[in-house]
Amino acid sequence: MEEGTILSWLVADGETVSRGQELVEIETDKANMTYESDQEGVLRTLAAEGDTLPVGAPIAQVGEDEPGVPGTTTAQRTTENDDEPSSRQADVRRVGENTDGNPSPVDPAASEMAGAAETHGSERLRASPVARRIAQEKEIDLSTLSGSGPGGRIVKADVESAGTTQSTAPGPASGVATAKGETTIVELSRTQQTIARRMAEAKATIPEFTLQTEIDMEACVALRAELKSLGQADAPTYNDMVVKACALALRETPRANGGYRDGRLQLHSRVNVGVAVADEGDGPADATLLVPTVFDADQKSLGEIARETRALALRVREHSITPPELGGGTFTVSNLGMFGVSAFTAIVNPPQAGILSIGSLGPRAVVHDGEVRARDTMTVTLACDHRILYGADAARFLARIRALLEAPAALTL
Repeated sequence: MEEGTILSWLVADGETVSRGQELVEIETDKANMTYESDQEGVLRTLAAEGDTLPVGAPIAQVGEDEPGVPGTTTAQRTTENDDEPSSRQADVRRVGENTDGNPSPVDPAASEMAGAAETHGSERLRASPVARRIAQEKEIDLSTLSGSGPGGRIVKADVESAGTTQSTAPGPASGVATAKGETTIVELSRTQQTIARRMAEAKATIPEFTLQTEIDMEACVALRAELKSLGQADAPTYNDMVVKACALALRETPRANGGYRDGRLQLHSRVNVGVAVADEGDGPADATLLVPTVFDADQKSLGEIARETRALALRVREHSITPPELGGGTFTVSNLGMFGVSAFTAIVNPPQAGILSIGSLGPRAVVHDGEVRARDTMTVTLACDHRILYGADAARFLARIRALLEAPAALTL
């Protein structure tokens, strides 16, 4: 995360807040989160809804009002008196923070006014970030619009309807422009923009190679059927079994559990397996792909992994997943088998060394014990970053996953 957008203040400026009270909803690169106050006092906001600010930028102050000056805080006085800036004002203006966690100077006007809402007279306009982007692209003056959102906030629909009205003026007919029919422009969310950027970077910078193998899943099918017959309605799925097998194989193959960053290898002591989860949302504008993490998967039982992956997937689709649950992964598993996809190659999630793609499981004609038989098999594809994981290491790693799944009793220990 490099910056965040303030979606809505949950407490009005000047109100008294308590420790642990939710103050503001913030849109990050991966999820929308609420921020809780870590102290009691009077809230004074320093940024408005719709503002996009870098990590480390102050957005509010919680403290006591000045004695004898009701409703006035230090932050207010310093911003109203630029001739005598206080140390607090200097702190407010020092908002940048680079990726190493060290403060970097940022222009005060840029930091305090980044993404600031337009003003109409002395009243600040309230508009969502998406509405602002569309208005800027279509050159629509937000001050001419009336908001239909909460508290008169201008939302996406308000700007789009205004754009439609302004674009209905007669003009020359164009067969090319209408050949595709009506075109709807869908604005990408911050999460979708992050996914697009990271995947493009991955394909452009990672020297990738892939390995593929067929796994006999007869024993896994029998194991799951036995667990379900014992009354376990939430019996582990085949995906859970793959996660557990990967975790055990990663523990035995340190390079596969590592990563490549800034010309150096990173070898991790914890085995944290990310599980790709698609969230279709309510439409194209809401569809995302997130990767929640099963931490220390090598140390968890198959049942624990099953319960955790279900809970994580549910939180993704309920939009209640948190950034800590989406970080820290050392390897990723992506499964499209439930859609009937026989095999595919997922894109490596940098800086990880690899990603395992799982195809559909089903009966196929194979040679077993010298005879052609129908057996449940599954195709898996391992995509690797050649800068850290070489062919022989990758082959041994994939072979170990296959061996564990073909004798799944080891997964239950």
